[in-house]
Amino acid sequence: MMTFGVLRRGHPLVAGEAVGTALVLMQPVSFGVGTGRASGRIKVMRSPQSGTLVTPHILVMPIGRGSSSASAALAEAIRRGAAPRAIVLPGVDQILMIGAIVARTLYDRVCPILEVEAADYEAIASGDRVTIWKDGSFSVEPRRQPVPAQPRDRPPAAP
Repeated sequence: MMTFGVLRRGHPLVAGEAVGTALVLMQPVSFGVGTGRASGRIKVMRSPQSGTLVTPHILVMPIGRGSSSASAALAEAIRRGAAPRAIVLPGVDQILMIGAIVARTLYDRVCPILEVEAADYEAIASGDRVTIWKDGSFSVEPRRQPVPAQPRDRPPAAP
């Protein structure tokens, strides 16, 4: 995998490789009841990201939420292809780890989970491109700002 961002070091809780766009959640979400196991959408109505699809993203969140059933829900989401490409956390979440390990063991599908330092966690913004390697190293490329529309010199010709 190629990268152009700054190389950083995290701790792989569940080792694997992933590349994707960061989706930073301000509030934790439960894979048991907070996301659709088949749809991969956040379904907590009070969440600012309600309705957002997690599947194409590297999910960056403060911690998981929910009981031990969240590990089974995450494993099922991984099996169905409705889980994020990877999960980045500023601390250890054993419930999420169990779900990812079960999916890897039973279904041979990997959703890497990476623990990162608080400063690295805070440096990731939604839209950044994140690359994760098996050894826990990762890079973050800041999202590119859209090019502002340029005013036209003259109005388009009438048909």
